[in-house]
Parts: sequence; C-alpha cells; structure tokens
Amino acid sequence: MQSLYSNGFETIYDEMYQTFIDYKEEYDFYSAILKKYKKNQTLEIGCGSGNLAKHFTKNKYNYSGFDYSPDMVRLCKSKNPKNTFILGDMRNFSLKSKQESILITGRTSSYLLSNKDICDALQSIHTNLKPAGILCFDFIDANRFFKEIKGGEKVEHLAIFNQKKYKRDSFFKTNTSENFMFDWQAEYYEVNEKESKLIAKDTSEVRAFTKNEWEIFLYLNNFELVEFIDRKSYAFDTYVVVAKKC
Repeated sequence: MQSLYSNGFETIYDEMYQTFIDYKEEYDFYSAILKKYKKNQTLEIGCGSGNLAKHFTKNKYNYSGFDYSPDMVRLCKSKNPKNTFILGDMRNFSLKSKQESILITGRTSSYLLSNKDICDALQSIHTNLKPAGILCFDFIDANRFFKEIKGGEKVEHLAIFNQKKYKRDSFFKTNTSENFMFDWQAEYYEVNEKESKLIAKDTSEVRAFTKNEWEIFLYLNNFELVEFIDRKSYAFDTYVVVAKKC
C-alpha cells in the first residue's frame, strides 16, 4: 500500500504529525543549540512537510529545507513559499553556498542503514559546512529501545487535526540483518464513530545506534564531538548529537 511520504498521502502525514509532534517545542530546542554556538544560518535535512520551517523563518533565521521526497518538497514549498527547499539525497549533495549549521531532524539518521551510508552522508555534510560549522542530529538509542521491542511490540498513537481523527498502529521487531536494525510496520486509520478505515501501510527497515558508534563515525569523518544530549521525544528514546567540523 501507499507510503505516507508521497502520492497524496504526504498531506495525511502532515496532519497527523502536527498532533504527534509539538513543532514549537522542537523549534525552541534546536534554536537554543544554534544560539549557543552562534549560528544564524541552517539547513534542515529531513524537513518533511515543513512544519519547522515557519518557526525558523518567523524568528529571522537564514533557513533552507532539504528532503529526499519530491512530494514532501512540493508540499513544503506550497506551505512556505518564501523559503528555499531542496530535493536531494543526504549521502551525496552539493549546495550553492556552504552552511553555518546543518540539522538532521525527526530521527532521519535512522534511514542511514549501512556504515557506508553514514560515512557518505557525513562526508557530504562536512563538504557543505563552513569552517567550524555545526552538525546537529538525533538518533534512536539502541541500548534502551531494543529492550522495549525485543520479541515484538505494538504501539498505538492517536491524532486529531482539523476535526479529523487518525490512529496509527506501529509494530516494532528487532532483526539480525546487520548492525542494530529493527522492522517498523505501521498501519494508519481514519477513525469515525462507526468504523476505523485503513488508509495506508508503511513498512521500513530502520537503524538504531549506540553513542559509541557515533563517536567513531564522527571521528573518522573529521568531526569533533561536542556534546550528547539525552532527550525524551515522541515515540523513541533518543540522543541528540552536536558536532563541529574539524
């Protein structure tokens, strides 16, 4: 069935995630980090449907968005016509001008499945950052999350937006293909008084990480680890990484 990231279903993603995630809180969190390191220009990789973009623009950041999905980029442009949104692959991209900072939001790091994917992404990011530029991203903590999903786990989330009610049933299960991987099957329903109507299914193989893995990857790709931030966030236990280009 259809992925929520394309072919019209990206609008459903947009509505549901505005209930799942407090984007003002997300903005405040990332903005505090950028202010701490005196960065006013940023590229957001994994910008999704553009819900953080409006907050960065409103607060006078020099902001650009970046996403792998053409439909998400089109939706971002329609919602935020004054911003620049770029279609691309974080493993291999080249910007017209280097950035003071790059954010990877929404656990987008989870879709870097192989060690080569990670190194390719870090090298591309390094190339597109200014000297002493900041990279900030979040990741799913394997140490904690795998203890929750060993043997399989079902998690239900409800969302209400514009008087529409949605439900997502997520099924998580560890797998042993390589690295710290898990399977994530999600079923999305539109709910009314009479029934729950299945509107989409999404199945992904996703990667979790340990802190030590990221320490090594950053070192090998010429980043200085500045800090780990332990952050409770929607659906997963996460850490946020702040690193500086060497």
